[in-house]
Amino acid sequence: MVGIIIGDSEPIDRAIRRFKKKYERSGILKEVKKRAFYTKPSVKKRMKMSKAIRRSQRTALEEM
Repeated sequence: MVGIIIGDSEPIDRAIRRFKKKYERSGILKEVKKRAFYTKPSVKKRMKMSKAIRRSQRTALEEM
């Protein structure tokens, strides 16, 4: 559960901004999107492999 403590003289806009940052960093939205629908294990494996390939290509380009 994500929560923040608001100070007495803190503007509400700043508090909302802090809450949004904390919410994004916690990964709640990412988890909800991931669990929104069922993905077959074969599709998960394919996605994992494609991410690994992209990551290795990116590191190879950075080394050049």
